Amino acid sequence: MSARRMVTIASAASAVAIGAAVLMGAGAASTGGLPQGSEPVTLNPADFTTTIDNPYWPMRPGDRWVYRETDTRGRSQRVVITVTKKTRLIANGVTARVVRDVASQRGRTVEATDDWYAQDRAGNIWYLGEATAEYRNGKVVSTAGSFEAGVDGAQAGIAVPAHPVPGLSYRQEYYAGQAEDRSAVITVGEEQVQVPFGHFTKGVLMTRDLVPLEPKVQELKFYAPGVGPLLSVHLDGLGGRAELVRFSR
Repeated sequence: MSARRMVTIASAASAVAIGAAVLMGAGAASTGGLPQGSEPVTLNPADFTTTIDNPYWPMRPGDRWVYRETDTRGRSQRVVITVTKKTRLIANGVTARVVRDVASQRGRTVEATDDWYAQDRAGNIWYLGEATAEYRNGKVVSTAGSFEAGVDGAQAGIAVPAHPVPGLSYRQEYYAGQAEDRSAVITVGEEQVQVPFGHFTKGVLMTRDLVPLEPKVQELKFYAPGVGPLLSVHLDGLGGRAELVRFSR
């Protein structure tokens, strides 16, 4: 095998100490000018586009990803992410692409979310909020987690940086007490990932997410150039993973 590592639960777990240091600001961790924590950002709408071509998650209208999510108890969900033709004017003035994310179990929708993304001139993909709904027996039971940048102090964050390098840290979203996720780049081009959709060996981006509101939550994510998210692995609680089953343009 080459110097690249095949991703397994064991090898993923070995990244935890590295990621913790990065996210806590230790060593050579760098912000790269990307937003951190609760710091406010002022975004110029003229600097943004709904044409998203960042190689680690290109989002063309009609693109569709299908994932299988499982946990250590054997429970399974099907998650379908679709880039729509719709756009939305966000409260902070930026026009975003609407991406639909639907999770189902045994054929029934359990959660449906519209996520809002836009890309800046540098190529960073910004996450501008979401409208989410949880379902039970076909009825909405919760919209917790919904937020919009520019409303009630909510701030945009970074979904995928333009130039990921190990140690780069950034917030993904900020809405006090509701959404405060952070992320850091762990490796670039050092991992191999095997998912039902295929075997990826070149240029894989690995990040680690933390949720300050839920200190035990930690998640490793893997992205492939030209495809987008391949795999996420939870290293907390019931564990679990979401792996790419199909991708179509």
